This record gives sequence, structure tokens and C-alpha cells, in this order.
Amino acid sequence: MKRIAVYCGSATPADERYVALAREVGQTLATRNIGVVYGGGMRGLMGAVAQGALDAGGEVIGVIPEALAIAEIANPGCTDLRVVTGMHERKRAFVDLSDGFLTLPGGVGTMDELWEAVSWSQLGYHAKPVGLLNAFGFFDHLLAFNHHMVATGFVRQSHAGIIMAEPDLDLLLARMTGHEPHVPIFGMKASDL
Repeated sequence: MKRIAVYCGSATPADERYVALAREVGQTLATRNIGVVYGGGMRGLMGAVAQGALDAGGEVIGVIPEALAIAEIANPGCTDLRVVTGMHERKRAFVDLSDGFLTLPGGVGTMDELWEAVSWSQLGYHAKPVGLLNAFGFFDHLLAFNHHMVATGFVRQSHAGIIMAEPDLDLLLARMTGHEPHVPIFGMKASDL
């Protein structure tokens, strides 16, 4: 993987472990020569991921919607800052520029990005790994809900493993590197659906 899109919160939570984690993720990716593609902000976990990567000499591509860039939250320190018209273009750029997706703790926007990466994988719009860093058990309930969707039949068994979750970054990156694509919905026959 040459580049990974990192999805994470723009907020700075009171628990400092989250910011330290984000900085460590950016630094680790840079030391492994993996570029970071992210939301282009300079605050919260987003800013920490970018700064960790930049401090380690890594490539950081920020993709930010015009409205947020105008609000002066764009990170001018990115090696490449791209201003797009809106969120749809931003998420398309994440897919086009990266070889996989890594989700860290965050809020509604982070969940939107994660679920779109999962949905697009399931359908067949991309065949890239979707990783979830379940640090501090942050995503335990989300993973339980995903298992519930599989158990009730709303997610096909063949797509149950799209989300690769690990509490440890090294394990997660190893799984993402070894990713083998599943058969997407676009590749199925009507009788398989």
C-alpha cells in the first residue's frame, strides 16, 4: 500500500490517549513509507494524524471541501492540499488517491466515511481493504452491531469480513496488506442475491 485514507475525528476529546494514538498512526504510516490521505483539517485527531506523518517526513494529502477551507481550518502544512467543492468530491478523492482505508475514533463524519467505504466495497465500487483500529475498545458496540447485521441476514456472510478490526495498528496493517477482495454484489448473479 502506497497511500491509506485515514478517517478520524476533527474534534479533540478530553481523553488525551486519542490524540496520541492519531499522532502515532501518522508517524507509523510515514516510517513505513505509506502516504496519508485525510480530510485536510488541522484540528483534532485529523490534525494529529497529519502532524505525526509530517514530523516523520511522510507524504500527507489533505482533501477539504471549499466551505471548510474558507473557515480557516485547512492545514497549510500538508504536502498536497486539495480543495474540492463538497463532501461527495472529497470522499471520491479518498477512494481515488488511496490503496485502503483506516478508521480511527471519531464522530458522525467519521462513521459516514467508514460506512461508505464498506458499502462501496460490498457493491464493488472498490476492492480495497477497510481497516478499523479499535483502540481502547472505542468501536466495540459498532462491531457488535455489524455482527448483528450479519446474523440477521442484512449483510451477506460473504461480506461479513469487509471490516477488518484490530486493537493493534501493526496487526491491522498486516491484515490490510494481505487483503483478498471478496465477490462484490456487482459480480453476483441475481440468484445469489
